[in-house]
Amino acid sequence: MQKSINVTTFRKMLLSAYSLLEDNRKSIDALNVFPVPDGDTGTNMFLTFKSAMSEMNACESNVIETLCIAFNRGALKGARGNSGVILSQIIKGMMGVIMTCNENITPKDFAKAIQEGSDIAYKAVTKPKEGTILTIIRSMAEEAKSSYRSAKTFEEFLGKIIVKAEETLQRTPDMLPILKKAGVVDAGGRGLIVIFSGMYKTLTGEMINIEFVDSVSKDPTSEDNHFNFEDLADIQFAYCTEIFIINIKEKTTEADINTLRSRLMDIGDSVLCIGDLQLIKVHVHTNEPNKVLAYGLQLGELSGVKIENMLQQNRELRQKNDDGDMKEYGIIAVAAGEGLATVFKDIEVDYVISGGQTMNPSANDIATAADTVKAKNIYVLPNNKNIILAAEQSNDITNKNIIVVPTKSVPEGISAALAFDCDASLQENKDNMVSAYSNVKSGSVTYAVRTTHVDGFELNMGEIIGLDNNTILAKGNDINDTTIDLIEKMYNESMSNLTLFYGSEVSQEQADCLQTELEEKYKDCDISVVYGGQPIYYYIVSLE
Repeated sequence: MQKSINVTTFRKMLLSAYSLLEDNRKSIDALNVFPVPDGDTGTNMFLTFKSAMSEMNACESNVIETLCIAFNRGALKGARGNSGVILSQIIKGMMGVIMTCNENITPKDFAKAIQEGSDIAYKAVTKPKEGTILTIIRSMAEEAKSSYRSAKTFEEFLGKIIVKAEETLQRTPDMLPILKKAGVVDAGGRGLIVIFSGMYKTLTGEMINIEFVDSVSKDPTSEDNHFNFEDLADIQFAYCTEIFIINIKEKTTEADINTLRSRLMDIGDSVLCIGDLQLIKVHVHTNEPNKVLAYGLQLGELSGVKIENMLQQNRELRQKNDDGDMKEYGIIAVAAGEGLATVFKDIEVDYVISGGQTMNPSANDIATAADTVKAKNIYVLPNNKNIILAAEQSNDITNKNIIVVPTKSVPEGISAALAFDCDASLQENKDNMVSAYSNVKSGSVTYAVRTTHVDGFELNMGEIIGLDNNTILAKGNDINDTTIDLIEKMYNESMSNLTLFYGSEVSQEQADCLQTELEEKYKDCDISVVYGGQPIYYYIVSLE
């Protein structure tokens, strides 16, 4: 039984937390308040934590200060969505305290770290709401402060914190009526408890008695999406090194292969070390390819040696990017779907990040895109409320001046981009873009991913639903009928333009039929349908 933990144990605790979060990410996603198929809180927290782990694992040192700095940097770079950004701030506060510890971390140190994490997370949110992840981290901090003196062991101390957090989590529906309507607890709070429970598992070898699945259906959309834009970031490890080890020495054992893998992880990243006592394949990105060769020679003969200079490859890419003059302004937009990307490019948006509802780009993704655009000042159109915080945080990891225009939908983003004037000043442009998107009403049509009662509707899994921002206004079993019902509830006589962006699961013929029906109904309104190609959402509706 431990009264304190050393750096090795702490590192194992983080690894265990990462593993448990990965196992439970889809269950956390399924706690999304609205029954739409874009619940991504668990995914955002997992990818944020994964980025932190990757940065820490790349450390050659096991000094606690170095590890904490790396973990914090990785969380900042990988923060995605509101939940990921808030988690990164909790990590920032905790790591800032833990890095000052000497050889051992005591319950008192850990209590102070949780308190600092809570304080910094609250400061990061303009209008904090109770019943969220913020409430959970605050309750943890309060319990930690009152328990660290009386707890006989670190395990007992951490266990009390988790039990208190779980009690608070179960009360979140009473703090946020929207959670009670949906019949769920807060997803971000659940994710945070999963992380701390993973840490606890390292100390005890078993889970604390908490149920992680909160009686909701799992999100059926489980495919991961990946971003596909040029990564021109600085290269940390310069040489992509590959070798085969053949004619293995007789004294070599399976344990020696495991030791080789550990050694490679100490000097680089992207490590692959597989095989057996007949053949071993090694791949690693490192600044010390000579050590890779030397380690390999200890086990056998080398074959198929390949060392590529990634710095040179990176310089060539940078040169291509640097050709041409740097302009004053650039615009980046976030959108999912090739049709929507084309729309933004047609109105002279410089860069479209593939993402949105089902995959929120991280602060690092946005900063990397900004570095790619040849402009000094970059306007970012998040087009999703869950991306705004990450966009604002991207300013900390790029030398470009990021101006976030807080658009919450694709129609708002299009309207904002159309209002841009290259001859206007920095602030004038932002004011004009905000004013333009404020006159747009946005809606969307998708399907319910679970049976629930919300916004006065009894919803069955699979039913078509129409939303105005975060409020469900229509439901049905037919896509076009539900869309017409939604528009009827959004429309008023002052509106003269209606645009429908149809998604990947809607044919042009279906969209044309809907347009014809709407033209009969709204004769004084200019109605158009545009291919958006967005996943999950049958239609995105824009009314002006």
